[in-house]
Amino acid sequence: MFIKFTTQIWRESSLYVSYTPELDISSCGKTISKAKKNLLEAVEGFLEVAEEKGNLQDILEEAGFVKHEDELEKKPAEILVMEKVHIAVP
Repeated sequence: MFIKFTTQIWRESSLYVSYTPELDISSCGKTISKAKKNLLEAVEGFLEVAEEKGNLQDILEEAGFVKHEDELEKKPAEILVMEKVHIAVP
C-alpha cells in the first residue's frame, strides 16, 4: 500500500522547510534534498506510530484519504467560499 501526498519546500533564513498539507506534517534541512528526506522520514514515523496505536485508518479517513487500488490519495476538498478580504493592521 502506498500513500500519495504533496511536498512543498521553501526557504526560511538558512534552512529549507518541507511540508505536506495533506497530513499537516513539516520538517526542515540545510538543503532542499535534506529537507525532503527529513519530511519523508517524519511522515513514515507518523504513519508507523499511528499504525502501532491502532488509529492509522481513522486518521487517514478523517484527513480525507480514499483508497484507489493499492494507493491512498486525498480526496479534494469542496471549496465553499473563496474571496479576498482586507482588514486594518494595528
